[in-house]
Amino acid sequence: MKIQINTDKNIEGHERLAAYFSEELEKGLARFEEKITRIEVHFGDENGEKFSLNDKKCVIEVRIANLQPLTVTDHADTLEKAFSGALAKAKKSLTTTFEKMKAH
Repeated sequence: MKIQINTDKNIEGHERLAAYFSEELEKGLARFEEKITRIEVHFGDENGEKFSLNDKKCVIEVRIANLQPLTVTDHADTLEKAFSGALAKAKKSLTTTFEKMKAH
């Protein structure tokens, strides 16, 4: 499972972010590891220097072998909260997808 972390120009500390969030993804999606080929995470700060609520965005795209990519998005006031929300959505979607496949 290859993990790629991308940030926009308003987010600093790319190396630290990449290490932390890659580890969290590996732990959080471990049970799907054999089916996932690649994960791309995109972080953004939609308002840049200006302050506003829920302006941090996390998009997680999960590429699954022999299936269409699954994409989830979450907004929050911090990157960590946006990531946690997006990861929870990804887990739920993956669980639903694989349960439906078992049923057929």
